[in-house]
Amino acid sequence: MKNASKPRFMWLCILLVLLFPLGALAMDSEECQGCHGDIDSVGEDLYINEAAYGHTAHSGMGCMACHEEVSDEHPDDGASISASSCSDCHEEVETEYMASAHAENATCGDCHNPHTALGLADVSGHDMNQQCSNCHENTDVVESHADWLPQADLHVAKLPCISCHTGSEDYVIILHIIQKESEAAFGDFEISKHQDLQALAGDKKVQSLVDLNSDNFISLAELRTFNRNPDYKSMRLQATMTPKEASHSVKTLDNRWDCSFCHTSGTENMQTSFLALPNDEGTFSRIEVEEGAVLHALTGTPDFYMMGTTRSASLNIIGLLIIIGGTLMPIGHGTLRFLTRKNRKH
Repeated sequence: MKNASKPRFMWLCILLVLLFPLGALAMDSEECQGCHGDIDSVGEDLYINEAAYGHTAHSGMGCMACHEEVSDEHPDDGASISASSCSDCHEEVETEYMASAHAENATCGDCHNPHTALGLADVSGHDMNQQCSNCHENTDVVESHADWLPQADLHVAKLPCISCHTGSEDYVIILHIIQKESEAAFGDFEISKHQDLQALAGDKKVQSLVDLNSDNFISLAELRTFNRNPDYKSMRLQATMTPKEASHSVKTLDNRWDCSFCHTSGTENMQTSFLALPNDEGTFSRIEVEEGAVLHALTGTPDFYMMGTTRSASLNIIGLLIIIGGTLMPIGHGTLRFLTRKNRKH
């Protein structure tokens, strides 16, 4: 009987482990948030904003993915809690970053809070630059660029730093709806907030302000309609050139010193565009825009102009007519005077 009971007991233990692998060893994320979601309970250093954390890729993995030492007795067990290294999941990123000079000055955590870190498509260019401004003062950045870059303040304000200071090669144009913060004639424009756009959209989705047929694709005709709508006179479309994929090889490639990298006719970087619309939790959602949106100065994004790149078919025709007229008028005038020279002698 003893020998027969041993296998049964062993299989019972295995079954319990399979059914409850973590229940007796650790708490789940909801239990963690029960304390860490209350700033009064844990203090500012250990507080986790549940709304911000919930929109990160890390939240889908759960707290235990990085804090596996936490037991169901925490914090009464007195055990010290450490976090996994970023390289455990982001080995390729770490290898790329550690090869850059930037690695000597900042760690992953200096730029990315793992409890609020978002993907490239979820943030605006302004948000990206806010990370850089934690160490690099804006005035110093503008002054250092002004030594060689025309309109340095404009470039620094309208471009994410990573567009020039990483090894990214493929770029897309990201459009944001911006609006005046005041009624002043020369008031500052800020990226529109979700609640402001939702108030305009009423009971429809925010994207309906531009995506008129709600097909999750914005045509040039829809852009023209938005630009010409008198109800939206306080709003504009602002465009930034953003890397298609994030790179951590922090450096400045030689071609970034060449103006033609951006300012060339028909560049591929200007062909792919997205409209980034704000969500109620502060992230952004992208909607594809018809190719060439920023290449047309009048009907696409009239407040976006990149010398050598932006084109207007109408202006091209008008310019051609001016050139032809300017050439024909002196020729015609000279020919007429030559043919009537005898009459003018009398």
